[in-house]
Amino acid sequence: MIISSSIISLDFLSFEEELKRTVQAGIDWLHIDVMDGLFVPNITIGPMFLPFCKKATNLPLDVHLMINHPERHIEAFAKASADHISIHIENNPNVLRTIQQIKEFDCKAGIVLNPATPVESIIELLPFVDMILVMTVNPGFSGQKFLPEMLPKINTIRKLIDQSTQKILLQVDGGINKDTIKSVIEAGADVIVAATAIYKYPQGIKAGVDALRNF
Repeated sequence: MIISSSIISLDFLSFEEELKRTVQAGIDWLHIDVMDGLFVPNITIGPMFLPFCKKATNLPLDVHLMINHPERHIEAFAKASADHISIHIENNPNVLRTIQQIKEFDCKAGIVLNPATPVESIIELLPFVDMILVMTVNPGFSGQKFLPEMLPKINTIRKLIDQSTQKILLQVDGGINKDTIKSVIEAGADVIVAATAIYKYPQGIKAGVDALRNF
């Protein structure tokens, strides 16, 4: 299991120290939630933030673009040291071209499905992606409650990946904590994104990560 910690929930006043604690806790990737206030209600950070993450940790940077017209920003995020760039299928008529653009910059390409988006919408993209991200909350804010109704979707995508000849990771993001992670892993997830379950865990970051690993 790969754990990608979403830095949206860390203490930005102690940014470098928080990232060092993240590394010491055994996190695998850093998840960067990019929101534009249009595709989702919230606004977060842009590409200028990534080099500081890389300098502080050297962990793979897992960028999730929750923005309109992601094709306009792929180059900037790739040049800012992104390792993985995931874009949404929704409201994105040129999604395949954007995926190809991500790969042209030597980044791993992911496709994201919101809770109400059917699995069928991404079937034709399976030969082109390195990762599929299933949202188990409505995107835009950290700390939301996990939607168990998404477990069949995760399981369906797991089967599609297993039946294909592609090496594709299945990532799940939204409301995952020590109480919900078991069902997500059993449904077939390879990569878990967690935010408050790590950075707001009462006993600290390391204890939060341990709670997820020891489900």
